Amino acid sequence: MRTLGLLFMAALLSARPAVANDWISLANDDPAYVTFSAGYFDADRKRDEEVELSLEYRSNYQLWGLKPFVHAAYVTNKMSFLGAGILMDIQLGENWILQPSFAPTWWQGETDDLDLGYGLEFRSRVEIAYRFPDDSRLGLSASHSSNAGLGDDNPGTESIMLNVSVPTGFFRY
Repeated sequence: MRTLGLLFMAALLSARPAVANDWISLANDDPAYVTFSAGYFDADRKRDEEVELSLEYRSNYQLWGLKPFVHAAYVTNKMSFLGAGILMDIQLGENWILQPSFAPTWWQGETDDLDLGYGLEFRSRVEIAYRFPDDSRLGLSASHSSNAGLGDDNPGTESIMLNVSVPTGFFRY
């Protein structure tokens, strides 16, 4: 899943401030979101395939196009992840959003089939979402979590998720 990291870097390097009638721009005027996600955990290597459920708060505050978010996930094999990171909303055309993100997360819940090797994991994710007129979004994302070699073992894992993002007025800047 090194491709996710490359996509994230390409998105960061290719993004530029919004310009009228531009096809690609930073989505600067979106509200904060609460995002509910459900999907397929360990989708690539298939050592401990389960259902993953997650909840995120995605702030609309931004600095240089980067927005903070907090993330909590539960996997039906009793694994859990809790973290915070940064994301970038890149508007593609009128209603499509590409959203690369990165978050250090705290992981717990080793199983007989999958031990991620270290409590600190790093999640890289890319999401493509359709933004509706009410600013809500429906998206599909792929992510990779890895301990970046901090542990003796670094198997990593991937998830494919369906995401529903609902705008919120909380903490609006």
